Amino acid sequence: MGIGATILMILIFPMNSFLLMQEGLSDGKQAQADVQSIQGLVKGTESSKSEEPAEPKAQAVDNPQYQPVRKDGVKDLAVPNAHASVVIDADTGMILHYSNDRTHRQIASLTKLMTAILVMEKVKNLDEDVTIDREAVSADGTKVGCLISGNCTSQRLEIGEKISVRNLLQAMLMNSANDTAIALSKYVAGSQDAFVDIMNKKAKELGLDDTHFCTPSGLDLDDETAAAGCYSSAYDIARIAAYSLRYDTIWKIARTPSNLTIVSADGKIQHTILNTDRYLDQKNQPLNLIGTKTGYTPLAGYSLLTIVNDPSMKHKIVAVVLDDPQRWQDINNMINWTFNSYTWQ
Repeated sequence: MGIGATILMILIFPMNSFLLMQEGLSDGKQAQADVQSIQGLVKGTESSKSEEPAEPKAQAVDNPQYQPVRKDGVKDLAVPNAHASVVIDADTGMILHYSNDRTHRQIASLTKLMTAILVMEKVKNLDEDVTIDREAVSADGTKVGCLISGNCTSQRLEIGEKISVRNLLQAMLMNSANDTAIALSKYVAGSQDAFVDIMNKKAKELGLDDTHFCTPSGLDLDDETAAAGCYSSAYDIARIAAYSLRYDTIWKIARTPSNLTIVSADGKIQHTILNTDRYLDQKNQPLNLIGTKTGYTPLAGYSLLTIVNDPSMKHKIVAVVLDDPQRWQDINNMINWTFNSYTWQ
């Protein structure tokens, strides 16, 4: 055996043994990369392959400090009113409760949370002005000034009106206004379809395997066959919500009380914005509420996601119910069960 071969065995065999001991801690790709690196050193060369940037994680932080631990003897939670439900730890993404959590379903205006994330990532200055066009003003369902079509209690957006990105975000997140979601999507990408492409690309980056967006607003498509291709899951929505916690502005807006006044850029047009979050007006709201997002369409039913801190204010959970006529009561029960059933270590 030559000297070169002897050196190769000395260097590679201990590394192989080390990798075997680390099985389960590193995936196959990482092990292969380690072996290639050692082989490069044996040959007297350095690896020229640059490290690819890490993909974002669908959770609130990249490096969580605590792990949720379930208490002994805790019984599973039942949420019979919901077609799907899930609770996750926001920092780690760990599932704390689930029922049909990966079932594909329509998610209505919960979609707007992904729209808000992309606005935060693509728009550098939230005080930039957006010009409202006919497509936005013609939106169905909830609009600025109108809780539902035909039930308008405040000034609607006007064609040609200029209004800030921040104001449109407020109306979209608080009042779930579809016209603002359309206006924001077109401002970012030029068209709703182009924005939807960005949404689905982001979903793929985050590893959301059970999600495919069709609109920035979450409105049902008229074609039921096409609408079947627009879906997410309780689990994916919870992970989107956890990721959105990286943007404090989203959740400061989401918990703004009703009757907020937003104004056009020239100051001539005022709009009163309500908040669909019932907890903001209730004395029995969950302790340490961070915020909620509601959703409803005929196909999706009534859905809700809620984010709260634990009593120590160190740990956040995300609770989601899809198609649940008792969504507010059930979410509250899910939150109480979770904090009674888990500790963080």
